[in-house]
Amino acid sequence: MNNYVEGVFKNRPNRFIAEVEINNELVKAHVPNTGRCKELLVPDAKVFLLPSNNPKRKTKFSLHFVLNKGVLVSLFSQQANEIVFNSIKQGIVRELQGYNVLEREKTIDNSRIDIYLGKSKDGNILEDCYVEVKGVTLIKDGLAQFPDAPTERGRKHLNELIELKKRGHRAVVFFLIQHPKGDKFRPNWENDPDFAKILNEAYSSGVEILVYKCKNSLDGITMVKKSLDFDLSL
Repeated sequence: MNNYVEGVFKNRPNRFIAEVEINNELVKAHVPNTGRCKELLVPDAKVFLLPSNNPKRKTKFSLHFVLNKGVLVSLFSQQANEIVFNSIKQGIVRELQGYNVLEREKTIDNSRIDIYLGKSKDGNILEDCYVEVKGVTLIKDGLAQFPDAPTERGRKHLNELIELKKRGHRAVVFFLIQHPKGDKFRPNWENDPDFAKILNEAYSSGVEILVYKCKNSLDGITMVKKSLDFDLSL
């Protein structure tokens, strides 16, 4: 079990730093999530921090979980890639089974895609698939929604997947819901209509959309073995 320290969220002076109270002492913690998370990181929310022994770090803690709606929500956005990669490797993601080549951070042209999958025989790739992962923490009107803030980077990734699909590759955008209360996904039309429009264009052009969710605990995070529905409409 990780040695998480419980604290009370007080403030977020910038997107990288949170001020948290631990045993009546105010400490600074790294926030490993560049989203706004304003619905989650509210004053006096219970949070769980992972201590670091690295003397070169500016902050002693990283803020990994926040308690919201009675459940633990993972704020470690980079971990979403690792969770999806390991779940594909373990055969949990039914739609992405059958590949014997699995790589992370695959470079193609001037882009770097989160996950590359290939079906190789006698040293030749017969079929491949590029997967871009998006971690989702926002629950709104009972739906998991992405993004929680306008994302130029997210729109760029979708356009890259559209181009890969046009060139004959399989392309997938994978939304991993890191808030256990989310049981269905929709793009956040209200916050970033451009992302929502491009997501619709991507889907129409053959880019696949997969939605799965996490089961979170302080002992670890696992993926629920069932894909969820999505609704792309406004």
